[in-house]
Amino acid sequence: MLTDFSDVILLLTAAFIAGALNAVAGGGSFLTLPALVFTGIPPVVANATGTVALLPGYISGAFGFREDLKAPPGLSLVSLAIISIVGGAIGAVLLIFTNDQVFRQIIPWLLLLATGLFAFGPMILNKFKQDSEVTTSFVKAGLGMFSVAIYGGYFNGGLGILLLALLGLLGQTNLNAMNGVKNVVSALLTAIAVLIYAWGDVIAWSQALIMMVAATIGGYLGARVARRIPATVFRMCIVIMGLIMSILFFINS
Repeated sequence: MLTDFSDVILLLTAAFIAGALNAVAGGGSFLTLPALVFTGIPPVVANATGTVALLPGYISGAFGFREDLKAPPGLSLVSLAIISIVGGAIGAVLLIFTNDQVFRQIIPWLLLLATGLFAFGPMILNKFKQDSEVTTSFVKAGLGMFSVAIYGGYFNGGLGILLLALLGLLGQTNLNAMNGVKNVVSALLTAIAVLIYAWGDVIAWSQALIMMVAATIGGYLGARVARRIPATVFRMCIVIMGLIMSILFFINS
């Protein structure tokens, strides 16, 4: 249970800003994971709890793009859902069986990878869009989506950029359809991961619930404020934040 008022304020603030960031450009995990670790939550539990807190945002995002939803070339919506659930489940099981000390040493590398993906994501996506000839098979699409789903079930940071890059590589060009698939895959793999986290007893529920409320409010307000602030400003702040968090975890790992 949460007893320290300063910890409650820190988690509420981190979740609120994370929800706003995810509504605009992503990167919320850069705040939720370090905040939970700072309050004394073990790294594996912190990662699982932060993922639970951000789940409502994925679900609402998927619902928002329901009219634009279209499977990428090589996959059907049914196969996409199955791959997302199975991959997310495998990633979640891997997390449960990861030792806290080992995960603490992995965290800075994962944060650095996620930061790099976030920083260079637009460049990667533009490169894929410029490819005029894209041939996609079920095996290619399935293996790509399966790999990203495992990553998402294990560590949520940078998941959105990975999914958009993969969808571009597979030949999907409609941005609304890409965002629809991204949110559906994120919601499915995160939902199954949360069930497995709960089964493995690696969720700090009191922290998760208050962060979930704050993240939902932050997501709504972030979407409203985003219209007045350039996306590049948000992106730059998230990249700087990711680098700082990576350095701090490298120092303390």
